[in-house]
Amino acid sequence: MPEDVRREWFEKDYYKVLAVAKNATAAEIKKAYRKLAQEHHPDANEGNKASEDRFKEISAAYDVVGDADKRKSYDQVRDMGASGFGPGGGGRPGPGGGFRYEAADFDIGDIFSMFGGGGGRGRASRPQRGADLETEVKVSFDEAMTGTNVPVKISGPAQCSRCHGSGAEPGTTPITCQQCAGRGQISVNQGLFSMAQPCPSCGGSGRIIQTPCTTCRGTGAEKRTRKFSVKIPAGVKDGSRIRLGGRGESGPTGGQAGDLYVRVSVGAHRFFGRKGDDLTVELPVTFPEAALGANVKVPTLNGPVTLKVPAGTPGGKTFRVKGKGAPKRGGHGDLLVTVRIDVPAKLGREEKDLVKRLQEASKDDPRAGLGVEKG
Repeated sequence: MPEDVRREWFEKDYYKVLAVAKNATAAEIKKAYRKLAQEHHPDANEGNKASEDRFKEISAAYDVVGDADKRKSYDQVRDMGASGFGPGGGGRPGPGGGFRYEAADFDIGDIFSMFGGGGGRGRASRPQRGADLETEVKVSFDEAMTGTNVPVKISGPAQCSRCHGSGAEPGTTPITCQQCAGRGQISVNQGLFSMAQPCPSCGGSGRIIQTPCTTCRGTGAEKRTRKFSVKIPAGVKDGSRIRLGGRGESGPTGGQAGDLYVRVSVGAHRFFGRKGDDLTVELPVTFPEAALGANVKVPTLNGPVTLKVPAGTPGGKTFRVKGKGAPKRGGHGDLLVTVRIDVPAKLGREEKDLVKRLQEASKDDPRAGLGVEKG
């Protein structure tokens, strides 16, 4: 059972805060959190107090239901609250199907020990993890195919450069909070049982900073601009996200930093397209080449190759050139070449005569299946 069970677990529906169902998967919860956090992040809503409060609410919700152990305990708390337990209520079934209460003095952790959750008294508070961040970089199609390194600049809370996240002035050390003995919580008597609440002396950190850092004023973080070089792997797809562990916002007073997610936007190519790991290209051929067959040069990422176009090839026919697509793990995709019959916009007198002679000599009726006569 996590040590930071609080009264608001009974009162706050964190699933509703994140706009997800109670049975949502961890991936769905993470996706919802990142979307909301990006929308309400203080850096994107400077001076907007409502957005700042909403961001804190979203972060608090994800801190609980985004952690598997905390989520399990939170669900147990909510289920007990729905059954009559919680601030102002609690007990066990009594006569007539109601609840009968017995006076007791026990910690909320003792309740969860009945469910096999463990925890309870005497456990130290764990530092809170910092928020994840997301940014976007743009690369050209060619850079996406070969791979490249792209500079990224992030502005926002980061580990304090002076105290390295401890919150204490260099040369000094935080001391254990005497009121909560380093647990970060105190038990407050609610009448029927005790509720664990953040320690008012240390704010839930379990530590007292006697000499705060002069740069971050004891928070362990400072707002600054950080620069990174992000390696873009060869063959990266448009919209891919690259995770940089520990490059997000720093956790409060020494907590683990969040992650930085870099979303890659790939520019379009003037003639190549893409389908998964395959590249596509449209190949114009003349009518004589399509009718009589020809060997035609086709562009690839590594220079042109020769493609044999069989006699009688129709427009729209697609040929597959193995291994000439986008880079992927263990090799390359294929190149899909689609034939397009190139019809001249203008013909000279001699060309017109030749086409007319061909038309007169042709015995085929391309519209025979439509029930109409040729001509």
